[in-house]
Amino acid sequence: MASQPGSVLFCCTQNSIRSPMAEALLKYLHGRRIYVDSVGVRASEIDGFAIAAMDEIGIDVTKHKSKTFEQLEDTSFDLIISLSPEAQHSAVEMTRTMACDVEYWPTMDPSLIEGTREERLEAYRDVRDTLLARIRERFPLSGAPQI
Repeated sequence: MASQPGSVLFCCTQNSIRSPMAEALLKYLHGRRIYVDSVGVRASEIDGFAIAAMDEIGIDVTKHKSKTFEQLEDTSFDLIISLSPEAQHSAVEMTRTMACDVEYWPTMDPSLIEGTREERLEAYRDVRDTLLARIRERFPLSGAPQI
């Protein structure tokens, strides 16, 4: 197993869907082994469909407090993972003042999907499951909790 970063920051556009999901998933899988946080270019309330999709797998994100890059209390991260083009730009800007790696994981914004409640929820599930697979691949851990 490759060396894991000690701290990871996930970022997306509003810190209401993708980055809170990714944060919660990595925390669930790695517990206290990796410090994890998330931010957005702009802040917005946690999305109800994100709450529902995460609840389906037993992870509660209702207490998530959305924040922006400017509201970060700690800016010392080993790795920043951006999930949207806007966030990628902000992540690269952060590296001007701190030494860390940046990875771009382009991830669809499920809030753009229209349709029935079930069709929309399915888009959130797809994002959740895609993030989970990517996180398991990037941060392998034997004996990790099953989701």
